[in-house]
This record gives sequence, structure tokens and C-alpha cells, in this order.
Amino acid sequence: MNEIISNSLAEALSTLQRFIEQPSNARHIEQAATIMAEGLVNGHKIISCGNGGSLCDATHFAEELTGRFRKNRKPYPAIAINDPAYLTCVGNDFSFDEVFSRFIEATGNKNDVLLAISTGGNSENVVRAAYKAKELGLKIVALTKEGSNKLQEIADITIASPATSFSDRVQEIHIKVIHILIQLIEAKLGH
Repeated sequence: MNEIISNSLAEALSTLQRFIEQPSNARHIEQAATIMAEGLVNGHKIISCGNGGSLCDATHFAEELTGRFRKNRKPYPAIAINDPAYLTCVGNDFSFDEVFSRFIEATGNKNDVLLAISTGGNSENVVRAAYKAKELGLKIVALTKEGSNKLQEIADITIASPATSFSDRVQEIHIKVIHILIQLIEAKLGH
């Protein structure tokens, strides 16, 4: 059991170290936070989406902005596409591939921001959301992993975790990035 624990922690540390050593990651995080903060200042909202654990991360991001992170402040408009009734309605009546893009079509406005999260970058429903967002003039920030993928090709800013054999390592980087984004957004907005 101790070997599982030590190996898991060593893998997590190695993945984080590789992420830190890539200088473009800090720059992309800063750029993403700027896009998001500017959108909020100008009356726009942030919409987030993902599948499975990535949807949990998308929800966490939205609740930290609408609720609070480390200190009390005014809430900011952020929505995670996570309503089970909506997701199953669109999934059943249309296609699971359209659950996020239809929401973007219904609620997205020019200069809103889409935070699209996919550990592999090729989840069809997340990719379609990004295409719909691009069509409507939203800014797109992608959290994904290194390497060629569809989401990276369409996003305005991509923050890419080092590629690993397991998606949980990618998700660990994503949640770290989400917390940093929130800190930066709050700082840029004077909190």
C-alpha cells in the first residue's frame, strides 16, 4: 500500500514539475485570466463545460466565481453547463454531442468567455461547444493536455497539462490552474 501512495505522489509531483518548467503555461494562465476579468468588467459572463471529472472542475470554477474563493466579495456571473435535466433532455432529444453547444447557442453572447475543459481535447460535445462559441463571438479558454487535439486548434488560449498515461494527472493540473485563474481574476478586479 505504501508503494501505491508514494508512486502516486511522485507521479503527481513529476507532472506538476513538468507543467511549471514549460514557460508558456504561466503566460497562458495570465492571458486567460485577463480575458476572463475583462469580460466580467464589461458585463459578460463565463460559461464552463466538461465531462465527468472535468464537469466537476467546470462546476467548481463557476461556484467559486458566483460564491467566493478565499474572501468575501461580490459574485461574478459564471455558469457551468451541469443541469442534469437539461443534459438528459438535449442528449435524448438531439444528441449527447450537442448538450453543450445548444446551451452556448441559447445563452452565449459575443465577448462572453467559454472555459472548455477536456483532458484529451477531443470530447465531441466540448469541441462542438467551442465551435459554437467561436461562431457566436465568445472568447474560448481551453484546459486540456499537450499534443495535437481539436480543442486546442479552436481555442483562443490553451492551457495544456503535460501528457500522461492517466487523465487523473491531467485533472490535477487543471484544478490547480482553475484556482490560480480565480486568484488572478480576483486580483485583476481589485479583490
